[in-house]
Amino acid sequence: MPVPRIPRRREPLKDISGTGQKRVLLASPRGYCAGVDRAVIAVEKALERYGAPVYVRKQIVHNIHVVTELEKQGAIFVEEVDEVPAGAHVVFSAHGVSPAVVNAASDRGLRAIDATCPLVTKVHREAVRFARDDYEILLIGHVGHEEVEGTAGEAPDHVTIVNSPDEADTIEVRDPSKVVWLSQTTLSVDETMETVRRLRARFPELQDPPSDDICYATQNRQVAIKKLAKDADLVIVVGSANSSNSVRLVEVALEHGAKAAYRVDYADEVEQAWLEGVETVGVTSGASVPEVLVQQVLDDLAAAGYSDVEEVRTAEEDLQFSLPKELRTDAAGKRDDRALGGRSRS
Repeated sequence: MPVPRIPRRREPLKDISGTGQKRVLLASPRGYCAGVDRAVIAVEKALERYGAPVYVRKQIVHNIHVVTELEKQGAIFVEEVDEVPAGAHVVFSAHGVSPAVVNAASDRGLRAIDATCPLVTKVHREAVRFARDDYEILLIGHVGHEEVEGTAGEAPDHVTIVNSPDEADTIEVRDPSKVVWLSQTTLSVDETMETVRRLRARFPELQDPPSDDICYATQNRQVAIKKLAKDADLVIVVGSANSSNSVRLVEVALEHGAKAAYRVDYADEVEQAWLEGVETVGVTSGASVPEVLVQQVLDDLAAAGYSDVEEVRTAEEDLQFSLPKELRTDAAGKRDDRALGGRSRS
């Protein structure tokens, strides 16, 4: 696994004279979604229940800080299940796994805990259903992303990955009358719809999934950043480089009027030069980012004179997902008070 980056110490951000009225527009919703919260709690509870080490295939969620903190508690992150000692506990990440991974874990006698986000599981089931009916599935998503690999693995002979709108112009199908599109849950809504539009121009009988595949949290965070981007001289997105939804937030901010937008893992990555001539800073975070990292950015911005914080709220989120069945009770069989996973989220 990649070596975690340790936040570096740097000179505090300075209040630059000559800048006008300074403010922060703070997007809401932001940060942890229900699927991420469930997955992180699943690892924490597995460690409490079974003791360290507990193995996790891939990063449980795409955030370097979360992974680092769980490693401190005794989680060991591996690339594949063949790195896990026979008989050990292994947690599958929120992004999901293919049946081949599930079978490989079973063959090694591993005690698997599936922390796949239920919204990703929904897409897996759609892929199985359409493959059973002999549809060709055009899976809109990024090649190499763990979620895409897991979904494609449900029906490898029926899935073609469409990596971008431009690829929609070159995709070939066996039978244009039996084709359906599905998507990765963390994509840009606008880009996905453009890909679908171009696919449908070539395949008029293209079917839609039975319900929206892009998750509610991804959509909500994009709607919030669209609303504030037009008023922002600078947008800061807290999130890791391998977090698809965090990277998309930077793109969406720029597409909807932000003069500049950057992604950071930690507050110490915010550069003094970014603030030159900036009156309004927009701040948000990806769906796998704990709120403490956003607060550190806000604290640093306050030191630079951006202490006036206005929340831009576009939706309320109260969805919670039950933990994996193995973790809903404690060792004595008593229902755990976190069986329905959920920390407070903004």
